[in-house]
Amino acid sequence: MTYTDSYAAPITDPLFDGDAGSFPLPLRQLLVRLLRGPYLDGSMDAAAWQLLLDSQDTLTAYFSEIFLALSLDMDRKIAMLAPVDIEQAHTAPIAPRRPLKRDETLLALRLRLLLEQQSGTGADAVISRAGMHEILAEHRAAADRDDKRFAESCDAAIARLGSLRLLTNTELSDEFRISPALAMALPLSSIQDIPRYIAAIDANESVLNLSGAEPDESDASEQTDALVQE
Repeated sequence: MTYTDSYAAPITDPLFDGDAGSFPLPLRQLLVRLLRGPYLDGSMDAAAWQLLLDSQDTLTAYFSEIFLALSLDMDRKIAMLAPVDIEQAHTAPIAPRRPLKRDETLLALRLRLLLEQQSGTGADAVISRAGMHEILAEHRAAADRDDKRFAESCDAAIARLGSLRLLTNTELSDEFRISPALAMALPLSSIQDIPRYIAAIDANESVLNLSGAEPDESDASEQTDALVQE
């Protein structure tokens, strides 16, 4: 039995009063981390990633019971939960997801393109706060003359993506790492589709429906589907 196999072995002693579970503490902790989300980054926690791989069948079965699918990106070492598509009562995700607003969606799409450009170089994809302000300035409405409010909106979009850990801090206060989880969070069939979605949002013609990778007929000023579970 390997070190991680022993983590997945059924427990014989309860962990707390009234404990009726069979999973050992490390596996339960991994369950909580995945449920809490938004994702698990195996490049940052090799032990948790190995435990996930060793216990993948057990975890998949557990999450299936509560209508969640476990998705893995083996190359980027990212694990993420997503609600399954089932039209039955009482099958909605346990944690409600707050949709991304227009600026948050535009920024996420542009960062996804940057991530793709950096792919294969062996280096992290990084961007400054000023760089993200410049990105959103390209999509700023011509009638928007309030610079202070625009800057606050940019920072709010950056903060939201940071809260989802799609942007993570670096050693520099105003420089951020674009998380490889963004590739899984945007389930688009082709990276070439992204400019089309951006143009549609800019034109207020349609909203990107990230769950189906096709735009719907809603107004782009409305909020879009969430990228990942919060």
